[in-house]
Amino acid sequence: MKNDVAEILFITSYPPRVCGIATYSQDLIKALNNKFSNSLSIKVCALESGDETFSYPGEVKYILKTSLATEYEKLVSIINNDNDIQIVLIQHEFGFFKLQEQAFLNFLHELSKPVIIVFHTVLPHPDEHLISKIQRIAAVCKSIIVMTHNSAGILTTDYGLPRQKISVIAHGTHLVLHLSKEFLKKKYGLQDRKVLTTFGLLSSGKSIETTLEALPSIIKQSPEVVFLIIGKTHPEVIKSEGEQYRESLKQKVEQYGLQNHVIFINEYLALPELLEYLQLTDIYLFTTNDPNQAVSGTFVYAMSCACPIISTPIPHAREVLTEDTGIIFDFRNSKQLAEGVIRFLNDEPLRNSISSNTLQKIVSTVWENSAVAHAMLFEKIAGGNVTLLYNLPAVNLNNIKSMTTSTGIIQFSKINQPDISSGYTLDDNARALIAMCMYFKLTGEKESLHDIQKYLRFIKYCLQPAGDFLNYVDKDKKFTSQNQTVNLDDANGRTIWALGYVLSLNDLLPVEIITEAGKIIEKSLLHIGKMHSTRAMAFVIKGLYYYHSAKKSPQHLTLLKTFAHRLVQMYKHEANEKWEWFESYLTYANSILPESMLYAWLMTGETIYKDIARSSFNFLLSQTFNENGIEVISNRKWLLKGQKAGHFGEQPIDVACTVMTLSQFYDVFQDEDYRLRMEIAFNWFLGNNRLHQIVYNPCTGGCYDGLEETHVNLNQGAESTVSYLMARLTMEQYQ
Repeated sequence: MKNDVAEILFITSYPPRVCGIATYSQDLIKALNNKFSNSLSIKVCALESGDETFSYPGEVKYILKTSLATEYEKLVSIINNDNDIQIVLIQHEFGFFKLQEQAFLNFLHELSKPVIIVFHTVLPHPDEHLISKIQRIAAVCKSIIVMTHNSAGILTTDYGLPRQKISVIAHGTHLVLHLSKEFLKKKYGLQDRKVLTTFGLLSSGKSIETTLEALPSIIKQSPEVVFLIIGKTHPEVIKSEGEQYRESLKQKVEQYGLQNHVIFINEYLALPELLEYLQLTDIYLFTTNDPNQAVSGTFVYAMSCACPIISTPIPHAREVLTEDTGIIFDFRNSKQLAEGVIRFLNDEPLRNSISSNTLQKIVSTVWENSAVAHAMLFEKIAGGNVTLLYNLPAVNLNNIKSMTTSTGIIQFSKINQPDISSGYTLDDNARALIAMCMYFKLTGEKESLHDIQKYLRFIKYCLQPAGDFLNYVDKDKKFTSQNQTVNLDDANGRTIWALGYVLSLNDLLPVEIITEAGKIIEKSLLHIGKMHSTRAMAFVIKGLYYYHSAKKSPQHLTLLKTFAHRLVQMYKHEANEKWEWFESYLTYANSILPESMLYAWLMTGETIYKDIARSSFNFLLSQTFNENGIEVISNRKWLLKGQKAGHFGEQPIDVACTVMTLSQFYDVFQDEDYRLRMEIAFNWFLGNNRLHQIVYNPCTGGCYDGLEETHVNLNQGAESTVSYLMARLTMEQYQ
C-alpha cells in the first residue's frame, strides 16, 4: 500500500447542505487535493438529518442519515470491509448526532480503521455526563483535532484527555489577492463610505442588534459609515421561526433611522465575491453572544482579508486578538462597540497597522498550511500506508507580470503589491531574464519574448563605457548613490550568467535578441577579469559555460580557467577534513560555487575541478539537509567555520540555487540521491520546511521573502518570486 494513493474518508456535513462545517470540510478537501492528490484520495460520507436529501459532487461516496440507528450499523460494516479506506476523519458537532448518541458511540467503537475526530465545539466546565461522553469518544480515536490552544487546554484540564493525543490545527483561511480597497468600493458602489461588515448565516446568536444599537453614536462621529449584513438566515432557523430575526433587525433599522447606513445582503455569496466584500471592509464586527463558541470561520475569513476586527470575547478571539491585532468588547455592550469603532475610524495609521498585523497573525492558517498539517497527521497515523508526495503547482507568471513595468522588474513589494519607490536592480532583471528564457524554452510562448527583450534592455541600460554594470536604478530610471557604496561584483557576475544563458538558446530565440546579448557580453568580458569576489567568479564561470556551448572561443576558455584556478586556490587554503569549502564561512547562494566547479570540469576535463565540485557540494548538503528536509544558511547569522548555523532567516534564493545545482549534478552523475534531495528542496516552497508553512503563494504566483523564526515574511519581492520560478521551471523537466 505504501506507494499507492491512500483513501481518507471524511464523515461530515457537505455542500450543497448549507452549514459552516460543510463549507469548512469542502475547503479543506479542496486544499488536500490541490497539494496531495498523488498520495491521498479524499472521499466523503455526507451527513443528512431528517427528511433532507441533496445531490452531491463526485467525492461523496456514502451518505449517513443521522437520525436512523440502523444506518450507523450499515455504515460501520461497509467501512470496515472497504479495503481502500486507511483513515476515518469525523467532523464532530453535538447537533449532528443528538438524535442517536448511543448509535454514534457504538459506530465509533465498532470501526476497525484508525479514527481522527475534529471537535468543532469544546464546552468548558462540563458535567459528569458530558465528560463521560467525550472520554468514550476520545478513547477510540487515534488523534483529536481542535482549532485553538484554548480548546486543547479545556480537553486536558476539564475532560482529562491526554495532551499527546491532541493536535491543534487552526481553522483554515483563504489566500487573497489583496486588491485595492478603493477599487473594490467603487466596484460595489460604496466609494466614499467607511464600511463596517459582518457575515454568516443569520440567527439571534449573532447579536447583530448590538451593532445597530451602536450605530447612531458612530454615525454622529462618522456620517459616511455604512454597515453591511451579509448572509442568508440559517436553514434550521428558517424551519423553526422563519425570518422573524431578520425582520426584527429591519424594525430596529427603521426605529433608529438607519436606512441609509445599513445594507442587508440576503445571499449566500460565492467565495470570490465574499472575499472582495471583506477586502473593501474597513472594520469587521463579530458580535456573537455565545461565550462557548470555540471558533468561527467568519472571524478568520475576515482576518485573512486583513480586516481590523472588533469582537466579543469568545475563546478564539481572546487567543488571536491582542492589542496590536484588534479590539475585544463585552457581550451585548453596544457602548463599548461604538467606542472601539470610533477609535479605529478616527485613527487611520492605527487601522492600517492593525490590518497589517492581523494579516501576519492569520497567514499561517491558510488552507494550504491546514492541508499540510492534516496530511502530516495522516502520515503519522497510517503506520506506513501513507507516503506524502507534494503536487507541483502550475507555473504562474502573474506576480512577475504585475511587478514588471516598461522599464523592468521592480525590486520590492508590500505584500503582493509592487513598491515602485524601491526602484529596480540589475540583479533582479538578470534573474528575470534567465527565468523568462527558461519559460520560453519550455513553452515557446511568444508573448514572453516581450519580457525577455525588456529585461535585456534594462541590462544594456546598466552597462557602463568601461564594460562594467551598475546595479541600482530608481523609479525614474536614474542610477542611485548605492552604486558607489555597495560592491557590485556579484550583480555583474550574475549578469554574465544571464547573458550566457540567453546566448545558449541561439537556436530558439530571435536573432535580434541573440545579437544584442552578444554585443553586451563581449563588451563586459573586457572588464570581468578584474573580479575576485567568490560568487561573482562562480556566476561568470556559469555564464561562460553557457556562452561557450553556443560559441566556442579560446578566450572564453582562458578566462574560465583563470576564475576556476582562483576558486581552487581558495578551496585548498580553507578546506580540511571537517570543512570542505572555499571560504571560512557559508553565506548566501552557496551552491553556485560547487556548481561552477562542475562547469569548469565539463569545459576543460581537468579532474581537480570535478573532485572539488563533488566534495564541496556534498559538504554543503551535509550542512543544509537534515531529518526535517532542507534548512538553508540563515541570512541573519552566516555559518562560520567551527560555529553553529542560525535556524531562521531562510531565503528562497538559497533554496532555488540548491534546486538548480542539484539538477545539474543529477544530470551529470545520475546519482539518485541528488534527484531525491532536489525534490525535498523544492518542497520547502510548498510547506515541507521548519515551520510547515507554504512559502510559495499559489493565489498570487508570488513567493514570500523568507522564513523567519516564527512566521513567513509576507512580502513577495522580485528576488524571491523569480528565484522560485527558476526552481519551479527546473523541476518541470523531471515530471
